[in-house]
Amino acid sequence: MTRRSLTLAALAPLLGRTALNAGPLDGQRALSFALPDSKLKYHDILDYRGKPLLLDFMLTACPHCRTLAAKLEQVSKAMSGKVNVLSIVTPPDTNQTVAAFIKQHGITSPILFDCGQTAAYYLRATAQNPRVDLPQLFLIDAKGIIVHSWVYSEANKGIFEGDDLLPLVRKLAATPAPK
Repeated sequence: MTRRSLTLAALAPLLGRTALNAGPLDGQRALSFALPDSKLKYHDILDYRGKPLLLDFMLTACPHCRTLAAKLEQVSKAMSGKVNVLSIVTPPDTNQTVAAFIKQHGITSPILFDCGQTAAYYLRATAQNPRVDLPQLFLIDAKGIIVHSWVYSEANKGIFEGDDLLPLVRKLAATPAPK
């Protein structure tokens, strides 16, 4: 199995000053952020409340990320507006690599640019552990709570490449959000 990894070495000074949750984020409120897409339109995660959100951390050169992007497009179309999808990239991805990725793979959901702070939190990167594996996917409920999170591996290949994701999203979308 081949996974793409991203070293967040440029973040080491920031990570040394930032307390990051080193454990699983499932069951916790999703960290708030506002990040730009390639047209400099900002997407605030709080604007996506009210529907389940699939939050994907990816690298355009990663083969598993490409497969997941296609899977996320399928889920989005199958759910017909009942789920939101956001993808986040960090350097070395650029406007050019993302534009080519969107065109080549027919991506319709926003791909956002992060300099590393949001990715560092969600991917639990620290100065001691700056390497993260991609893709990573977070399923967030309508109230902003992380319900499930996955890192690509053979054990959860069905989420990233098979048919295991859609039933989970359908179930979550059918569950009314608690008041």
